[in-house]
Amino acid sequence: MKANLDNIAIVLVQPQIPENIGAAARAMNNMGLSRLVLIEPKNCDPCRMLKMATGSSNALIENMEVYHDLREGLEPYQYLIGTTARTGSLRQTTARPRSLAQRLVSVSQNNLVGILFGPEDRGLSNDQLRHCHNVVTIPTASFSSLNLAQAVMLICYEIFLGTSERPAEVTPRLANSFELEGMYDHLKDVLLKIGFINPQNPEHWIGNIRRFLSRFPLRAREVRIIRGVCRQIDWYTSQVENRGKDKKR
Repeated sequence: MKANLDNIAIVLVQPQIPENIGAAARAMNNMGLSRLVLIEPKNCDPCRMLKMATGSSNALIENMEVYHDLREGLEPYQYLIGTTARTGSLRQTTARPRSLAQRLVSVSQNNLVGILFGPEDRGLSNDQLRHCHNVVTIPTASFSSLNLAQAVMLICYEIFLGTSERPAEVTPRLANSFELEGMYDHLKDVLLKIGFINPQNPEHWIGNIRRFLSRFPLRAREVRIIRGVCRQIDWYTSQVENRGKDKKR
């Protein structure tokens, strides 16, 4: 079994150079991927993009999706991977392109997959990576910075070649980013309400929860269960607050 390439998108976050977008589209087309997404592009000059795309790759430029908000652009995707050359305590779930490609054979059968690449000068930020289930690093020698199109080509190449020896294990439909972000917003509100997380830095604590839950990609039904628990906590704390107000009267 091979990955379902129709369900895999290359997502360029804040790309700065139109020629890099065109070259990335050409790399995708070489490897059979066709869904190109731009989020907050700095320059969308079609002539400069098409100059590097060339031939049938021009269709990817003509049909690409453009969003001006990261969260909105990621909403349809059930599985998100961030690419980075940097590692650290906040980027601890890392994979190599080959192992990622093998994982996507199963995931891509029933789920939309988005692979995020950051801007040319600085890559993806921690805040952008927090939306991702996994982070992939392309191994290099002493100089880790790759041209955007080169990085896209390497990832797409591994996905194109990737196969699974266990075709029966197909990942079921997962919760998409829209459902997950709604759940995390709900969790943050409830945990602030009961004093579980520090109101001075709630994103730090929610980040820890994100990393924990991303180890086990959630299905839509599981997201609904978590939100049901949140609603029950909301209801209970409201009842306690109302009883407190009645006693003061």
